[in-house]
Amino acid sequence: MKTHTHSSYFRAFSIVIVLFTVIAWAAPGDKDKSAGPLTVRWAEGKPGCTFTRGDDGKYRYGLWSDDMGITLAVDSRELQRSRRHFNPFFGVLLTVRYTGPNTLQVRNDNIRLEFVKHSNVVQTNLDPEDFSAQYQEDVEGLVKEKKRQLKKHPEKQQEVETLLKPYQDELLEVQNFLCDRSLRHVTLDRKTPETNGWVFFSTTNKWIGPWKEREDFILRIPLKNRVFEFPFSLPPIAGDLILRRRPQH
Repeated sequence: MKTHTHSSYFRAFSIVIVLFTVIAWAAPGDKDKSAGPLTVRWAEGKPGCTFTRGDDGKYRYGLWSDDMGITLAVDSRELQRSRRHFNPFFGVLLTVRYTGPNTLQVRNDNIRLEFVKHSNVVQTNLDPEDFSAQYQEDVEGLVKEKKRQLKKHPEKQQEVETLLKPYQDELLEVQNFLCDRSLRHVTLDRKTPETNGWVFFSTTNKWIGPWKEREDFILRIPLKNRVFEFPFSLPPIAGDLILRRRPQH
């Protein structure tokens, strides 16, 4: 009889321990801590998601979540343009809008682009000032190298100057663009509900080879307690073509 009583107590104690373990595991606070930031992912036809083809040659993806939204604009010719630069890079235009009652911090140093078809390489966006300085250093390095070659072959001066001019012009153009058009750190509120600017990603990586005919990317933008995720392709559909508006003179 004594043995039976001890056995009953042991079973009851075991059941209590199991119940406490299940309750602790299922507690909402613990699940929230382990879950991390909420991922808000763009998907065609999903509420809060939009897609348009602009006559300015850009594809635009819109994604809203409660009181904040982002529009991603990608030039339809970005693949071709990106590899023509002296320092190859890939650029996208972002517009962030906030309609909440408080504030929203927008940063330009934590955005990532995944190159899906190139071993899923992930690149963090380039810092505008650092990228501008690096671009200048690389172009100036090329100029110095060519000038050293001219000392041995002064007859090639015209040829070298013709070669270098496009790079020097590009350097000035890129630096002006980075200064004027890059996305900046900003606090959005009711007085300043929107900001926009370009972000750039280096394509110089041993795992990023020549572009495929159609490329897949995933752009991730952390905002507050969420990560806005844009899976997109260039072109969105094989053979897709935007008829651009002619510039007005």
